[in-house]
Amino acid sequence: MQSLLSNPLLTTLSDDLLSAGCIKFGSFTLKSGLQSPIYIDLRQIISHPKLLAEVAQAYLPLLSILQFSRLAGLPYAAIPIATAISLAGNYPMIYPRKEVKTYGTKAQIEGQYQAGETVVVIDDLATTGGSKFEAIEKLTGAGLVVKDVVVLVDRQSGAKESLEQAGYSMHAVLTIGQLLEYWEQTGKVEKDTLEATREFLKQNG
Repeated sequence: MQSLLSNPLLTTLSDDLLSAGCIKFGSFTLKSGLQSPIYIDLRQIISHPKLLAEVAQAYLPLLSILQFSRLAGLPYAAIPIATAISLAGNYPMIYPRKEVKTYGTKAQIEGQYQAGETVVVIDDLATTGGSKFEAIEKLTGAGLVVKDVVVLVDRQSGAKESLEQAGYSMHAVLTIGQLLEYWEQTGKVEKDTLEATREFLKQNG
C-alpha cells in the first residue's frame, strides 16, 4: 500500500476530508444496524467549494490514463463531483437518472451522447459495488461502453473485486487503508480509534 506522505495533493485532501466531517470517528449506527466506529459521508463535500475543487483535481491524474469520451456521474452524491471534474478537465458529462422520467423525453440518461461511446463512471465511495452495477446496466442499455469506474474513496469492502470479476476496472483516489495509515503517521486520529476502526472493517468488510 503506497503511503500518502509522498503526495502533497493527497495529504491535503485527506486532512480536508477529515476537517470537513466527510469522514467521522465515534459511534454510528449503520443502515445494516451495526455500530461502526467510522462514518464516511462524502455528500458533505458540496458545502465546501475549495474541497470540491481539490477533489476534482485529485481525480484528474487517474482519468488522464484512461480512454473515454465522457464522464458518467452517479446520482446523487457523485453528480456535483463529476461536474467539478468536468469543469477542471474539460470533459463532457452525462448522468443516468435514479428514477426514469415519465414525461417529456422520458430520458433514462441526461446529457448528450452517442451509442458506442465509452464513458467512465464517476462515484464518490465504493463499498460492495451494487449501485455501480445498477448504473452500468442503464448506461450499457443505452448503447454506451463502460470499462472503468473511478471513485474518491474505496472502502475496501469488495467492490473492486466484484467489478473486476464482471470485467470492469475500478480506480480509487484514496483507499480507507491509506487514509487510516496516514492519520496514524501524522497523529491526526488517536491510535485506539484507528485500531478499533481497522478491527471493525476487517470483521465487517
